[in-house]
Amino acid sequence: MNNNSKNEYNSVRAKKHLGQHFLNDPSVAEKIAETLSYIGYKKVLEIGPGMGVLTQFLLESESTETWVVEIDQESVHYLRMHFPKLHHTIIEGDFLKLRLENFFKNEQFAIIGNFPYNISSQIVFKALEYKEWIPEFSGMFQKEVAERICSKEGSKVYGILSVLTQAFYDAEYLFTVPPNKFSPPPKVDSGVLKLTRKENLELGCDESLFQRVVKTAFQQRRKTLRNSLKTFDLSENLKANVIFGKRPEQLSVSGFVELTEMISRD
Repeated sequence: MNNNSKNEYNSVRAKKHLGQHFLNDPSVAEKIAETLSYIGYKKVLEIGPGMGVLTQFLLESESTETWVVEIDQESVHYLRMHFPKLHHTIIEGDFLKLRLENFFKNEQFAIIGNFPYNISSQIVFKALEYKEWIPEFSGMFQKEVAERICSKEGSKVYGILSVLTQAFYDAEYLFTVPPNKFSPPPKVDSGVLKLTRKENLELGCDESLFQRVVKTAFQQRRKTLRNSLKTFDLSENLKANVIFGKRPEQLSVSGFVELTEMISRD
């Protein structure tokens, strides 16, 4: 990408406040596009397409319709000029503020993208709100965030994002992308992951209470659950259970489900 180009149609200037780092290697973009199975849905939503390095490969699929959501007006203009196929499927705005039901009408769709680092975790949380609609989610994050999402219990990086995501999706870390594949290059490596929705979305416990338990437990991750969950005003009998002597990173997703059920019955 030539950021100094005088031709407004040839490039888009990366904007720091939007966390823009444009992927400049088409082979990496193609690998990301290939992570989707394109099975069970007719639409794909790309978040933050920029100048369309990933978009071009998504548009090659004949079985799905590609949608993009872009907050940067300069990028929107570029996409309209270079990708006429997107004429009716460009959503201008902030993904985090979108009501997706206004665009997809309860349809199944996949999410993909080279996500801005500064809002990548929020993108995952937003997608989880629409999990009934999203069977697949692939994309590029800051490497440490991708690793956190995919990490298992016992890991130092295992936390809220790991548990809440893996409660509903199988998470797989796919490959690492170095800084020199971007313009401008970020200061850290990036990581590509894939989330595949589980067949059964029923947790076996109250979902809102589950989220509260997970978030509260990890807010004081070095303490045992007996101490970190004090705000739940649990009975002494319940706190005597061996599970409350553990730290949150020691509990699997199923362990947190069991813990939530115990608290709900207390």
